[in-house]
Amino acid sequence: MSFHSWALVIPMANEETDFYPFIVSLEKALNDLPMGKVYFVVDNVSKDKTLMLCQSLSKTDSRFQSIWAPENKNVVDAYIRGYKEALLSDAEYIIEMDAGLSHDPDSLKNFIQLLTEKYLCVYGSRFIAGGSMGDSPANRRSLSKTGTILANILLGTKLHDMTSGYQGFHRSIVSLFTKYPLKSKAHFYQTEIRYLLRNYKSIEIPIHYKAPSPRVSKKAIINSLETLFYYFWRRITLRPVSL
Repeated sequence: MSFHSWALVIPMANEETDFYPFIVSLEKALNDLPMGKVYFVVDNVSKDKTLMLCQSLSKTDSRFQSIWAPENKNVVDAYIRGYKEALLSDAEYIIEMDAGLSHDPDSLKNFIQLLTEKYLCVYGSRFIAGGSMGDSPANRRSLSKTGTILANILLGTKLHDMTSGYQGFHRSIVSLFTKYPLKSKAHFYQTEIRYLLRNYKSIEIPIHYKAPSPRVSKKAIINSLETLFYYFWRRITLRPVSL
């Protein structure tokens, strides 16, 4: 199992404004790491030149692969499509992150290092020592913390951050959850994944997060609550779900 066999999955939508600053930051981190592969996933949600910019970069830098996925119905489809593409490569470790400078590419080395140390799941946490939510608005911080508290109480999990979108896995774990019919359609996806994988060896690491927007749609919140209470009901009726 080689240190360099890793991949990064990044959904990209309407990133034209921040594309180049993000790529500069990402390339700087990649240049300090053994060779890895980056999978950009773009779908019909993106209305600007994001796809063109991704494809142009892919033509000049073999580390980047652009995936056009018009069949996607939501952001979860984008993540899963990226994971499935990464599984087709020889990547032993697969990491997901957000674009738009929400997540710091410098943390990639920490994810990769811990995955090579036999952790099957590595979760970025904003709520442990060394982590932060940067300039995120108060309502966004409150939503993330409340989501973590509710999930831990209702699902019996014990992580400090159940809603972070910066996480990495061994490919064997990715093979499991990409075959599972996830109920999440939006923001609860990361929480659902953490719950389903609660029995596997994992660790949290501090990350710095900068929220691009305070907005979370009403539809996403409803789906989050529906999914949360589905797993809670399964748990209290002694039919818990796990992978």
